[in-house]
Amino acid sequence: MFYPTIKFTGVYCILIAVFTFCMSSCEAQPSPKNAPTSANVPASAFQFNKLTEAEQRVIIDKGTDAPFTGELTDKFEEGTYICRQCNALLYKSDAKFHTSCGWPSFDQELKGAVTKTTDADGERTEITCARCQGHLGHVFYNEKLTAKNARHCVNTSSLTFVAKDSPLPALVGTAVKK
Repeated sequence: MFYPTIKFTGVYCILIAVFTFCMSSCEAQPSPKNAPTSANVPASAFQFNKLTEAEQRVIIDKGTDAPFTGELTDKFEEGTYICRQCNALLYKSDAKFHTSCGWPSFDQELKGAVTKTTDADGERTEITCARCQGHLGHVFYNEKLTAKNARHCVNTSSLTFVAKDSPLPALVGTAVKK
């Protein structure tokens, strides 16, 4: 009678050991690569700018603003266009040109600011913020609209305009690695 009790206790101890190991490994999840972990890092390094539902639909869900509805479509002041999600510099105002397509158009991004990927349809080239991967719009070539022969057709929801003499906001959020 004593032997079965020891056998039961042994199985019971093994089950407890396995359960304890599983629970401890679940609690100690490694942080994502390149994620800041220091207590000295400001909260803004972890969080992107708060987006409205409409901005999320465009930037996160790869949607499109309705044409001719964005406040930046016909804005031609001197300044810089930055990513609405992370504040990364994307375009200078001197790269912006007028089209009748209904969205802000640029013929050149700032160096390294935009990632270009063939769209799922295989026809278009999607452009995203190189820092946070937020959806910007699409780039079209060979339309002969400017000497650079490129048109970055960008959603107003993806951009924030900063006037020439205004300070640029600090970057927020952690850069997304490709």
